Amino acid sequence: MLSEATLNYGERAARALLGVDSLYRRESKDEDGLVVVDMSHGALQPAPYAEYADAIAAWQELKRDAAGLPEADRRRYYDQLCESTLAFMQWRSAGLPFADQLGRFLHVPAAPASEAELDALRQELRTLLNALGYTGDLEAQAAGWQARNRVAPDEIADTLATLCDEAWDRTEQVLHIPAPKSDGMQVTGVSGVAFNARCNYLERKVELNIDPVLTRPGLKHLAVHECYPGHYVQFKLREVLYAEGKAPADNLLSVVNTASSSPFEGIADHGLFLLDWIDGDDDRVQHALTRYRSGIGTVAAWKLHALGEPDSAVRDWLRANALVGGEGWVDNRIRFIAAPARAVLIWSYWWGQGAVTSAYNAVPPTHRPKYLQYLYGRMHSLQTLTLFEA
Repeated sequence: MLSEATLNYGERAARALLGVDSLYRRESKDEDGLVVVDMSHGALQPAPYAEYADAIAAWQELKRDAAGLPEADRRRYYDQLCESTLAFMQWRSAGLPFADQLGRFLHVPAAPASEAELDALRQELRTLLNALGYTGDLEAQAAGWQARNRVAPDEIADTLATLCDEAWDRTEQVLHIPAPKSDGMQVTGVSGVAFNARCNYLERKVELNIDPVLTRPGLKHLAVHECYPGHYVQFKLREVLYAEGKAPADNLLSVVNTASSSPFEGIADHGLFLLDWIDGDDDRVQHALTRYRSGIGTVAAWKLHALGEPDSAVRDWLRANALVGGEGWVDNRIRFIAAPARAVLIWSYWWGQGAVTSAYNAVPPTHRPKYLQYLYGRMHSLQTLTLFEA
């Protein structure tokens, strides 16, 4: 149970985040904002910052106060949240180099995935696809795998809905969902967007990009990531625990460009492992592809924003290295990484799952139910994932 001091601090932090979000939306005209989900439904009012100087002073005070919180993991998390928010405001008010955005927004190394890391993933894919009987070079093998596993466009929505239904049932076996299944997510297809899929929690919709080529293993990954035990379950538990007085108010907000970004995506990507739902090598291929495409996404974003390469050259590089997904996937990745306000977010996918899975596996099996409450019940940075005390 968190202390009263931490719950009170969370209320201040939530209002301060909403204040920065309001200020950012006004000056940038960015409709998505810094706070992309607000589950308070207007109950939390934003701090009234007139300009970034006011907000920076308030967040410097919050950073000082974080050092006095009773719980070690909360001291660490809120200190990093403050650093992320101060860095974001510095970027908006005075500018911040791309490498510093990476390090200070997300608290990850300021570098893309290395060629050695990408080569290791290519070799992993090669080994799996060889075992499955695919021939030719890696690009030909991946194309053959995609063709064999492709879901027809008119079957996509039903296939994803069926996978979501099974994912809910499997999640209930390891982590109780405090809602009836009727509260869950419905699938709606979208086109021309900057994401593969998105959990629109407030409307209970999975917005699925139908432009890329979609496979059954890929849809299974999305069912787990966007819904159960991924983003829907994250939001639901945070919302319920706050209502019960067990979690801070900042649990009600989903914020981009911050210390919690990588764990947020990592918890969702860890879902197949949590559910023990790796059925065979096709699922292993999908997992390796997910990692690989996150990795090449970081390289593409680095080329675009750190090295200043032209969009057309970055697009060509992505197309040459994508392996699967077709032109629709290349289009949505370019849209995803091109916007300066979202440019670093691809790193949250690259860093998140490995950190979450490693932390979870380090917990003795008898303590894992309590660890899941710790994992889902409060906001995390990459560093607080390992500060659990049984």
